[in-house]
Amino acid sequence: MGFVNFIVELLKDPRAAIASWIAMGVAPTLGFIFLIIFIETGVVFFPFLPGDSLLFAAGFFAAPDAATGESALPLMALLPVVWCAPIIGDQCNYFIGHFFGRRIIESGKVKALTPERLAKTESMIEKWGPLAVFLGRFFPFIRTFMPFISGISGMRWARFTPFSVLGGLCWSTLFTLLGYFFGGIPVVQENFELVIVAILVISLIPTIVGLLKAKFGKKRPAAN
Repeated sequence: MGFVNFIVELLKDPRAAIASWIAMGVAPTLGFIFLIIFIETGVVFFPFLPGDSLLFAAGFFAAPDAATGESALPLMALLPVVWCAPIIGDQCNYFIGHFFGRRIIESGKVKALTPERLAKTESMIEKWGPLAVFLGRFFPFIRTFMPFISGISGMRWARFTPFSVLGGLCWSTLFTLLGYFFGGIPVVQENFELVIVAILVISLIPTIVGLLKAKFGKKRPAAN
């Protein structure tokens, strides 16, 4: 139950979660951030972890305080952590898919890996090739399944890795710097929870639209 409560609190308010980590020190905080981003990216069983909002909140704490000019997290230490976590996570997930993917899918243990999400991710790979690895990084759930399914599909590691690295760098830098530059704006601070929800909703829109198209967009058979 302790781990479940930890995840629930993280999903509810990543800013409060990071604030509690900072009380333990910068090194543990960076370690927790690395771990959450790595698990979301590298372990196919945890696609629901809040990568986007966690990066935004981390960027907020890396911004200098208006009064003191000091920051709770040093940006130059934070960026390498959020760069490495998704890149290493993708590599881990790719090889999990490559060696164990079919057995994991057949076991039915990954409840979030629904037939619709599987079909959407596979269609992205079929349409875009390795570029789908880069594009998938920006969509919740799909960014967890993309390296896993890339490993299953037989995409060569040498084709997968450059797009994986580029996607990880762009995604983590974008959301961290959004928090760094905009997290300190008074209206954002006053409505931080709403901003986090907005980030989650905007990130999920493409996935939701894709699932709806997959479910309702199929052509109905013509009436005789």
